[in-house]
Amino acid sequence: MGNETSGSSTVNRRQLIKWAVGALGVAGIGTAAVVATGGTADAAVASSKRFDLTDPSDMLFREILLQETRVLQSFSFDNTNKHLYTASLVQGGRQLPGESRAYTGDERAKYGDLCITRLDLTGAEIGRMYLKGFGHGVSIAVEPSGNSAYLWTETASVEAPDPNYPNDPSKNIGWGSKIGRFKFANGSVLTADSSKVTTFSPVAGADRTTIAIDPVNKRLAVRYRLSGAFQFGLYDLTAFTAGTYTQLAHVMQPTDIANPPSFQGFTTFGQYLYLLEGEAYSASNPDPGNTYQSVIDWNTGTRADRRLSAAGSSLPYREPEGLAIQIPDTTKPTEARLVTGFASTTSSTDSDKRASFYYKDALI
Repeated sequence: MGNETSGSSTVNRRQLIKWAVGALGVAGIGTAAVVATGGTADAAVASSKRFDLTDPSDMLFREILLQETRVLQSFSFDNTNKHLYTASLVQGGRQLPGESRAYTGDERAKYGDLCITRLDLTGAEIGRMYLKGFGHGVSIAVEPSGNSAYLWTETASVEAPDPNYPNDPSKNIGWGSKIGRFKFANGSVLTADSSKVTTFSPVAGADRTTIAIDPVNKRLAVRYRLSGAFQFGLYDLTAFTAGTYTQLAHVMQPTDIANPPSFQGFTTFGQYLYLLEGEAYSASNPDPGNTYQSVIDWNTGTRADRRLSAAGSSLPYREPEGLAIQIPDTTKPTEARLVTGFASTTSSTDSDKRASFYYKDALI
């Protein structure tokens, strides 16, 4: 559901074709040649190691419940307070405080209404809040603050047709046009025009803006669409927060992500940008599916590797949804994890959506 290249597909179009019990995480398989992606020669990001995409994936959580029945869209870690924040669309039939009626799932997607769930590192829910008019939740970022956190998300949702239903306005989707920053407040409902939301427009004329964070190097990666092309800019967190939008690096999204498998998330760590693409299992996309991870060098704009991942391949419903960096021990910041999220269910007859997370931690 994080797809921004061919529109967002509704869950009932995903055919659940298997239910099996087996390995919870296996090594990524397959590879592709390094290709140019249109980076800039002006980047000067300090060199670092990168995650080894051939490293076997380990399970962090499998099939945990989130607040809403909609699929996971994205997630991020508060490594200081040991929390995990997830984003999903508000479920159909829910009526929030101040609303005169309950809205359908299609309406929530069109308006860009999101639910943020906060979990501890046992997978237990410990809080939630709702965001109205923010976007599709393609990617979120967490900035720890005391015993809570600031969240960074897309905001100022703009309705657009779903390419899968170009002539059906009821299937329109809301995508963020700006970046928003706000304090997590358990149980609250926040609107995009609230004074509690600080908005940022780092690239004039851009839309479809989403964000990820490098928690160790204190940098933000922003994905945006400009003149019809998706691209990424890297920024210093402190400068960006102050309204200074000087890009430390810039790369274009690889053109081979423009069609299925679809774009599903990104994150950044050190010298490298990580991308996620793929679709849910279906009759035309059976196990191990088409979930790919790529690593892009911020300094050169070239792709260092691209691997097919079979992490969580035994999930009955398996759609890749988001990437994030986890630092299990903040006193050891180099011992990081590249975590991939999957929307899943418990069986082919139970449509309640759950979330599963797998990670790689080998650096080369």
